[in-house]
Amino acid sequence: MWIWEQPDWPQFRWQEDTLLPRLRHLQQQRGILLGRAGVVENNEQQTLDTLLTNILSSSAIEDERVNAQSVRSSLARRLGVSLEQPYPVSERSEGLAKMMLDAITQRDTPFTMERLCLWHQWLFPTSEWSIKRFNVGTLRGEEPMQVVSGRIDRPTVHFEAPPRVGLEVQLDRFIDWFNQSKNDVRLDPLLRAALCHLWFVTLHPFDDGNGRITRALTDLALSQADSQSIRLYAMSASILARRGDYYRILQETQRGAMDVTDWLCWFLDVLNDSLEQALTTVSRTQNKARFWLMHNATQLNAEQKRVLNRLLDGGEQGFVEGISASQYQKVAKVSKATATRHLVELVEKGCLEKLPGGGRSTRYQIRQ
Repeated sequence: MWIWEQPDWPQFRWQEDTLLPRLRHLQQQRGILLGRAGVVENNEQQTLDTLLTNILSSSAIEDERVNAQSVRSSLARRLGVSLEQPYPVSERSEGLAKMMLDAITQRDTPFTMERLCLWHQWLFPTSEWSIKRFNVGTLRGEEPMQVVSGRIDRPTVHFEAPPRVGLEVQLDRFIDWFNQSKNDVRLDPLLRAALCHLWFVTLHPFDDGNGRITRALTDLALSQADSQSIRLYAMSASILARRGDYYRILQETQRGAMDVTDWLCWFLDVLNDSLEQALTTVSRTQNKARFWLMHNATQLNAEQKRVLNRLLDGGEQGFVEGISASQYQKVAKVSKATATRHLVELVEKGCLEKLPGGGRSTRYQIRQ
């Protein structure tokens, strides 16, 4: 029996004692994030990077590839952010940007069926889907909606959505709940976002794009919970990092009863991961600004600045364990002798410090 076949669907239940510690922690994390972000300059660029990551990750969850540079340009134009090298936009990148920004900036606009179908049209622009494979901007067809894998003659059904008959009534009920629950003081806004995600993806109202629209709706619910911090974290990126678990917990929940505590715990844990990533990014941005303020008058060449910014930006390409002379040589595109000389100069000027070790294994890190 699927969850939508339960006689009390969609009257979700959960164990508050299990969720309360997570909710308290998340409230603290959101407060810390907003406090730290408030003293960071150039928040527009960080917002652009966050929203771009969210869009790309949500598409990647469905194995859908999009042109990152086009989407960046579409977002930048709408956010008023200047790009050094603007990239040509497309109707598709414009649609993805419009849907993302509509979700986080039009949070006070009531959600409607018309708005939902408009999102679907933005997701699948006619000009880029010349062969119409499915209904765009309208609800799915009469065929049963199933998520399957395996052989054609012996498929494994992971999920089956409610039948097409009565889908409009189900969606109307969801939309009414979404609009009314926004002001329900008895329902924690983060739990509301998690319930919204589960409920809508279970309805699966379109032929395609249900997951991406579900995550956009979740962003809308989160922006209604907190209009500021949603611009600083990309929850879809954290879901992408746990993609296997994402589909597993959804499948288990959709095959279960109306107690959805396990799904809510999973959702809140992923949200916490998103906030922690955002806090790391904000701290790194603050450290970078502090470093360049300290070394504003230090005489450095272009290659040295490039390497220092790479180290300050951190991440996978940031040489977390420090940078060696050979790595400096590759990043700066200089000779081995020049790389060694540059590193010695950076240590003398107080920009870098040597890590323990010596010889060819000598590594350097930012001096804080």
